[in-house]
Amino acid sequence: MLIEECPIIGVNVRVWLFWSYLRRPRLSRFLVGCIPVAVLNVFQFLKLYSSWGDMSELIINGYFTVLYFNLVLRTSFLVINRRKFETFFEGVAAEYALLEKNDDIRPVLERYTRRGRMLSISNLWLGAFISACFVTYPLFVPGRGLPYGVTIPGVDVLATPTYQLVFVLQVYLTFPACCMYIPFTSFYATCTLFALVQIAALKQRLGRLGRHSGTVATTGHSPSALFAELKECLKYHKQIIQYVHDLNSLVTHLCLLEFLSFGMMLCALLFLLSISNQLAQMIMIGSYIFMILSQMFAFYWHANEVLEQSLGIGDAIYNGAWPDFEEPIRKRLILIIARAQRPMVIKVGNVYPMTLEMFQKLLNVSYSYFTLLRRVYN
Repeated sequence: MLIEECPIIGVNVRVWLFWSYLRRPRLSRFLVGCIPVAVLNVFQFLKLYSSWGDMSELIINGYFTVLYFNLVLRTSFLVINRRKFETFFEGVAAEYALLEKNDDIRPVLERYTRRGRMLSISNLWLGAFISACFVTYPLFVPGRGLPYGVTIPGVDVLATPTYQLVFVLQVYLTFPACCMYIPFTSFYATCTLFALVQIAALKQRLGRLGRHSGTVATTGHSPSALFAELKECLKYHKQIIQYVHDLNSLVTHLCLLEFLSFGMMLCALLFLLSISNQLAQMIMIGSYIFMILSQMFAFYWHANEVLEQSLGIGDAIYNGAWPDFEEPIRKRLILIIARAQRPMVIKVGNVYPMTLEMFQKLLNVSYSYFTLLRRVYN
């Protein structure tokens, strides 16, 4: 199965293949996509450096600068580690094809696949809608303004016809920028969903241990057959652990960047929302905050699901037919239960586990700094 044909990851992979971020790159796609967006981000940093007068302008420019820097960094990481991502996707496609042949686990696989595809497609539509808000917002405020504040040395970007040309160019670049940012979050979410499928398959195999080949534990089934079956479960458990480890290596450092940057930007946007008196600006700030929260929540919620479901592997063994097994088999089952007590985790910068508790702490810290800013401002 080709990686773009794998249903659970196909939506995001096809977007990356279109822009040549995977497989052999096409220079023409970079010339009209990634490179212009990276150049735009440089001009955004120049604007941010020169806009220290107006607090509102500083925060909004800072938000877009950090957002575009994040998507450029995501794409750069993807392109630099292209082969690593391709190998990971090939493993997902191969395992998906095997699970699809299992009649017992297929309903779970199809349910998570539908959820993953719906999540990927809805993220793209949400990104398109919010991006449309980004580029249309300047049309509803007095005076001339660009969707993204930029400073081009030696050029007055608000003078005709430069203003019109830069505006149209920024509208165009919003599309490849959206395709650089959104699929990475969707890739993370769908891959964690696939980890949940594998964990469910392992739980099912462990729960039915000793009941294959028409035998029941109480009827004196072959210890050698049961041992071979247990060995396969051990290998599959190790395979899932390696899968989560590989996924963590692909996202952990970028999650650390988002943890630091978007926590800070959430605090700043809340502060700007509290002092704003323009309805259009308040609506736009609300959309910015929603985008930050939705993307961050997608990371932490799915990581938390993997952690909790991996802890349930021990319960699947305990609820099985282990009292009827021979003592050597029971001892090996205890080893699996002991290993399952150390959950599979995806970490922020390989330091802090990504859980809903961690997400709550991030919100609490952001709100604490927001109240401090309000108090200082007043």
